[in-house]
Amino acid sequence: MTTKSHKKYALKGAIAMIPLSVAVIPWGLLAGSYAIDSGLSPLESQALSTILFAGSAQLVITGMLKAGAGMVTMLLTTLFITSRHFLYSVSMRDRISPLSLKWRLILGFLLTDELFAICGNQSKDRFNTWYALGAGLSFYLCWNIATLVGIVAGSYLPILSELGLEFAVAATFIALVVPAIKDSPTLIAVLVALFLSVGLHLLNIEGALMLSSLGGMLAGFAAEKVKGSQL
Repeated sequence: MTTKSHKKYALKGAIAMIPLSVAVIPWGLLAGSYAIDSGLSPLESQALSTILFAGSAQLVITGMLKAGAGMVTMLLTTLFITSRHFLYSVSMRDRISPLSLKWRLILGFLLTDELFAICGNQSKDRFNTWYALGAGLSFYLCWNIATLVGIVAGSYLPILSELGLEFAVAATFIALVVPAIKDSPTLIAVLVALFLSVGLHLLNIEGALMLSSLGGMLAGFAAEKVKGSQL
């Protein structure tokens, strides 16, 4: 392909990512302001988005930091929350493995829920590395800019964290999860995780997020096994 073709595909990827990039802006604002509220410096707050680049993990970790959690607990929590990216990478292995190490590292770093939603279902013949790069890089830039604005706003507007921006987290994941519910095992996994997360949170049980996620995965696995045995 020519350089012009590369730019064309990258632009198409960036355009395809625009709705999800816009949806994540309130989340980025919240992540930036929440990090400042948790006692991190502006540089440390921005580094979370630049290096970690994991919205849900950033919000959870900053909350744990504010609560005085230990380093080991925070690392294990981050590992568990981001473990779904391992499943994403396995799902896309047939398209990514033939690429050079440089491309695998770049796309691996940019792989998020949103990028997987855009490129995860593309066939091997349809998948284009420059399209994925344009989508992932545009989302990365949007996330970091939104975080920066949140950091600045959080430094001067202490009430920013009280504006209900955290709903953007739930709204974004709902938009990603609902289209993926295409069979009964997936539906069961989602419902079990939903009810467990709410129930365990109401009971003030520590690790409610991890337990509900594990419960949802086990329920979906069991439902898949039952469904397979009936065929």
